[in-house]
Amino acid sequence: MKRVAFIGLGNMGLPMAVNLLKNGFDVRGFDKGATAASAALAAGVAMERSAIAAVTDADVVVTMLPNGAILRQVYGEIVPAAKAGALVIDCSTVDVESARAAHDMARNAGLKSVDAPVSGGVGGAAAGTLTFMSGADVEAFEAARPILSAMGKNLVHCGEAGAGQAAKICNNMVLGISMIAVCEAFALADKLGLSRQAMFDVVSTSSGQCWSINTYCPAPGVGPKSPADNEYKPGFAAPLMLKDLGLSQQAAASVGVETPLGQHAAEIYARFVAQGGTDKDFSGILPWLAARANEA
Repeated sequence: MKRVAFIGLGNMGLPMAVNLLKNGFDVRGFDKGATAASAALAAGVAMERSAIAAVTDADVVVTMLPNGAILRQVYGEIVPAAKAGALVIDCSTVDVESARAAHDMARNAGLKSVDAPVSGGVGGAAAGTLTFMSGADVEAFEAARPILSAMGKNLVHCGEAGAGQAAKICNNMVLGISMIAVCEAFALADKLGLSRQAMFDVVSTSSGQCWSINTYCPAPGVGPKSPADNEYKPGFAAPLMLKDLGLSQQAAASVGVETPLGQHAAEIYARFVAQGGTDKDFSGILPWLAARANEA
């Protein structure tokens, strides 16, 4: 039974850690937030007093952190304290540069390293059906496979260090753009007198079909159950989509690629979050657009 240190036990990290426990791993956790730490303890995760204490003697270290700056800070603490030859897996969504810096820190200390951001949201984390997009050498990726398989369903080896983050950023730029397009189409259909059910039935089976309508429809009462059917309580919060779109634009600027739709999507989500979307699912763009149409 491998000992796993899990650093960062928030809305995503905690259910992931619980799935590791269910699969027989000895999990030792740390989160600097008192609320998250209490929730993890109540869920059965043995909690340590510090990140350094958690990683001591751990065979594997998993991190789920808010941003690249915090990732670098935490790696600066835990890498020197990690067991010789340990495997470190970062599941955060951060900028590619920070992911590669974390890899360098780990490798320079003789540790195996994987960046493995996730897709699937809180529901996927709880169900153990996450998709992991991994950047690592083949040896490190294969070493991580049993750990990732305990928390997810789809494991994709995207390439070397930072490739997982690159895949996540590109995927979520597509997702952000497509969700806005679907919400705009529903808002337009409303004004044209087309029922939302008819709109769904046509688009979900025609050339406009995509995950944002077929699986995660933003219109309540239409299609499969989604956060729209729960007053847009977050499955994937709008501020997180804004963060990911911001990362896509940072990455695009760093390599000189124009992404005008990605840029515009980031601007739209920034307005949505500023105008009441802070606690809403990213599909809450639909009622926001509808309200603006009614005001026009």
